[in-house]
Amino acid sequence: MELNNHDLITHKNGRQRKQVGIGLRHCESLKDSDRAEMGISEPQVDGEVDRLITGSDSEDRLHPRVHRGIRAELGNVLLLLFLYVLQGIPLGLAGSVPLILQSKNVSYKDQAVFSFVFWPFSLKLLWAPLVDALYFSKFGRRKSWLVPTQYLLGLFMLYLSLRVDSLLQSEGGPNVVALTSVFFMLAFLAATQDIAVDGWALTMLSRENVGYASTCNSVGQTAGYFLGNVLFLALESADFCNKYLRMEPKEMGIVTLSDFLFFWGLVFLVSTTLVAILKSENARSKGRGKDPEETQGVFQTYKLLFTIIKMPAVFNYCALLLTAKVGFSAADAVTGLKLVEAGVPKAQLALLAVPMVPLQILLPVVISKYTAGPRPLDVFYKAFPLRLIIGLEFALLVAWTPSVRQEEGFPVYYYGAVLLSYAVHQVALYSMYVAGMAFHAKVSDPLIGGTYMTLLNTVTNLGGNWPSTLALWWVDPLTRKECQGAVGQSCSSLEAVALCVKEGGACVTMLDGYYVESVFCLLIGFAWWVWCGPKLKKLQERSSAAWRCRAVTVND
Repeated sequence: MELNNHDLITHKNGRQRKQVGIGLRHCESLKDSDRAEMGISEPQVDGEVDRLITGSDSEDRLHPRVHRGIRAELGNVLLLLFLYVLQGIPLGLAGSVPLILQSKNVSYKDQAVFSFVFWPFSLKLLWAPLVDALYFSKFGRRKSWLVPTQYLLGLFMLYLSLRVDSLLQSEGGPNVVALTSVFFMLAFLAATQDIAVDGWALTMLSRENVGYASTCNSVGQTAGYFLGNVLFLALESADFCNKYLRMEPKEMGIVTLSDFLFFWGLVFLVSTTLVAILKSENARSKGRGKDPEETQGVFQTYKLLFTIIKMPAVFNYCALLLTAKVGFSAADAVTGLKLVEAGVPKAQLALLAVPMVPLQILLPVVISKYTAGPRPLDVFYKAFPLRLIIGLEFALLVAWTPSVRQEEGFPVYYYGAVLLSYAVHQVALYSMYVAGMAFHAKVSDPLIGGTYMTLLNTVTNLGGNWPSTLALWWVDPLTRKECQGAVGQSCSSLEAVALCVKEGGACVTMLDGYYVESVFCLLIGFAWWVWCGPKLKKLQERSSAAWRCRAVTVND
């Protein structure tokens, strides 16, 4: 179906109107000093800016907004939750692959290569304006991208189910480059779906309930990630299935990665068909006022995006987000792999994650009570040092692991210590995550809702991904090993390690790069908290005008 000028139109309060010339005038920031000089209180400024930004037609002026409770929009909330669950499935599957690769003794540089799979969520801003600006009006602004993207996800998962086993079991070890390529495409499609869902969340829910979008995001992605990661690793493990699920032991688990991909591919196809048929995006609820979303052309949207980035409040916030997670990179990216390397079965790690699921689902709900106010980043700031300290505790846990290993495995108290450490880490992580999402929902301009929120979420993801990739890449170069038992041999490469073993020696780790990184990350993290943390908190004191853009519609 060909896109034409009649398909690309501007929506105003859910109704269609003829598109006229749309000019990008400017983005305005109203400083606190300017507000004080004009004698306008904070609520008055916010109301005036909202009126200038979103506009109002005669119907909204004649019919004031009706405040609706969450029960009145429960169906929309559940739909958003389901869409975010689907989004978490491919991410969970991609997250399980590094543990599988680690059990096959790949290098940490190979793990760094595979970590690029998660980068689409840090690069989606490059194509977010296309998702936000181009659509079929009769089908729906967000459904125009959501439906075909989820169909592609389902079809791609079906195709991958036929190829993944051969990629994991190729000659010479797993084909890491090929695995990275195919899972990168899967993540790319999931990121595109995320853009559409984030934008739809701003209009599917009423203004007073839009804060629940962040809860749906965090809870839904957590549940989806659990299904695609924890549940899969448990069902794929023969030891886990024989111990907990079977009467008679077998050599394989209940499902394989190809089986799991095939099942969820079918789920994507069926559920997407139901959403396409049953959910009407353009329907306007009776008595429900809603801020309109203006549709820019592609060029205008990119131009507006660039203008938003140049806004002082947004630019400073993005700069802080890009550096905030350096202190957590070693703990987040390397700890789990180090535990598998130390002999902890990946299925047991998956089992330990099961008790965390209720905590991961309840935490966003509980934390949202503290982030729903005007200063959500206070929670972010307070949780920051706790997460740094837990990172150091993770390093101590990894160092302790070999000493408690027994012939039959690890004692119960060891798994209790891992579980407690992980639980505290989740509290700190979700406190920061929900606080950030609440702040994004608070300041995002519904004028280009999907693109604006995607900008903030993308920078957040990028701020975590690039330090994690570097942390994985530098583990091997920072590690010092010696070949003991074979004169003249070294352990500087995989070939050298094989030669050392062939000559009757063994490579012994003298200094593990993971511990070096853990110390450096701790120091960098506390330095950021002391110097940059207060600047982050100050940004939430800016008026809403500092985060809003004005797009003016003009006649030709």
